[in-house]
Amino acid sequence: MLVKNIRNIAIIAHVDHGKTTLVDTMMRFCNLFRKNQVMQDCFLDSNDQERERGITILSKNISLMYKGIKINLIDTPGHADFSGEVERILKMADGAILLVDAHDGVMPQTKFVLKKALEAKLKPLVVMNKMDRPDGRPQEALDSVYDLFIDLSQDEDALDFPVIFASGKNNWSSLDINKKGEDLAPLMDSILENIPPPEVQDGPLQMQITSFEYSDYVGRIGIGRVFRGAIHKNEKVCLLKNNGDSTEATAKQIYVFNGLGREETDCATAGDLCAIVGIDDVGIGDTLADLEHPEAMPAITVEEPTISMVFAVNDSPFYGQEGKYVTSRHIRDYLMRSVKKDVSLRVETSNNESHFKVFGRGILHLSVMIENMRRAGYELAVGQPQVVNKKIDGKWHEPVETLMVEVGEDFAGKVIEEIALRKGELQNIEYNNEGQVQTYIIPSRGLIGLRTTLLNSCSGDIVMHHRFLEYRAQKGEVMKRKNGVITSMDTGAVVGYALSNLQDRGTFFVSPGDVTYRGMIIGEHCKSGDVDVNIQKEKKLSNMRASGKDKELRFAPAIRFSLEEALEFIQEDEWVEVTSKSIRLRKKLLDPLARKKASMHQHD
Repeated sequence: MLVKNIRNIAIIAHVDHGKTTLVDTMMRFCNLFRKNQVMQDCFLDSNDQERERGITILSKNISLMYKGIKINLIDTPGHADFSGEVERILKMADGAILLVDAHDGVMPQTKFVLKKALEAKLKPLVVMNKMDRPDGRPQEALDSVYDLFIDLSQDEDALDFPVIFASGKNNWSSLDINKKGEDLAPLMDSILENIPPPEVQDGPLQMQITSFEYSDYVGRIGIGRVFRGAIHKNEKVCLLKNNGDSTEATAKQIYVFNGLGREETDCATAGDLCAIVGIDDVGIGDTLADLEHPEAMPAITVEEPTISMVFAVNDSPFYGQEGKYVTSRHIRDYLMRSVKKDVSLRVETSNNESHFKVFGRGILHLSVMIENMRRAGYELAVGQPQVVNKKIDGKWHEPVETLMVEVGEDFAGKVIEEIALRKGELQNIEYNNEGQVQTYIIPSRGLIGLRTTLLNSCSGDIVMHHRFLEYRAQKGEVMKRKNGVITSMDTGAVVGYALSNLQDRGTFFVSPGDVTYRGMIIGEHCKSGDVDVNIQKEKKLSNMRASGKDKELRFAPAIRFSLEEALEFIQEDEWVEVTSKSIRLRKKLLDPLARKKASMHQHD
């Protein structure tokens, strides 16, 4: 049976191909706002970090009304590190709008999201976005999309997909590649014609939870799709957990999506998306079923994490000065809550009660969580990112990724040289007006710190994208950081006189007046070994006049790392100390004598 008045659609694409901007345009076209209402760009990117970073991190649900049809629209993240959000949310949809940049064409994440959409049997609708770009090459981009469908699809009918040409920024769409449209009517009509309505089966209730929120007033709110039957307000249902447990629960309130908000209703029927209030123990992947005929739905599965980090209690001399939540219990509780919300996150405890091993999809994935923790008042230490290896047929295998690098001709040779040192294999080079697009296959551990290195060596003229490919047999050693670090000998404020005299030792991360402690990393050494310096040394004062004029204090501005840059910079014997006010680098062993002993034992 088809529910003809509903369409459930997910918008999928590579990062920065314009998903959220297109959704803004669709909302305006469907008159979701008053004509005199001021509307910010990327309206659905409401999270603070989403606005600061300019990317979508969490998937969002809205509904639009067009020609009497309710369109449930799901905006998904485009960055590879948040692909777990895409994998779990596709189960709510019947079709997918695949957005492709008219200049970039197919990118690594485009392949991943389309593969997942085809596996979920979603009907694709291709939108060639950013047709207004002066450097656009829509025909070449479209050819790359056809090649991608041929590679991924086993069904010949899947190649017969509709294509819409659009400019989300300029509010138009068209069926003709050479003709500029007037509005979004061609796109919206194509959605109604080509995206199938939900197909439901007769039978008792089946609803699967794909995400949830938390409210201080009503507690946990489960969001999902009703696949069969209907769920009514105050109805007793059976909650079937992923681990096989089942409990009786009551759906106290039911909300359906209406525009940007939600509207309370007495009943949600098969095919619709809704939010359920009153079931405190509900989790992602759980099934709400009929009490007398409970039947669980297949569990939501996502790809395994590829990166791990150790989260530890901060034990530096500045412990507890800037954070509100500093104990292992606070950190453990936050991590366990995060695991319930993020299906691609995993946490393991160790024999050391103050250490937790956290697994994720990438450095950005975990750094977003760390940033959320520090903004909430948490204080912790984080170790160097490590790749997650697997044993296959008795041999260790490591994750490898597809890497695409866009670089100008002047720096192309430097990029090839640097990636070769990290065991990257060059697969292809394409030329365009801006330089080269180089494609590599590289071990995931070779990507750690690569972005910062290439940005510095190429004067910022570089764009990188990467995507997990598969597990392959381990290669040899990957080049690590060449230079050592400069650490502080003592605790106290940085003195300008000492900093000026130490400029030839390397580059520094501190300025005069910054407070440091013994074992804190204050700079990068110009040579391979680590060095301890007295950054608190003051000029000797006496009552004797100096015959010459004191030289001026000269020092370069301090380098300030972002959280991701700090995580990529550190080595195995170092921590990133994260507090609500500061990001510091330090040695795990603060005492220089203890570090020397540990180094000697390691070489023995």
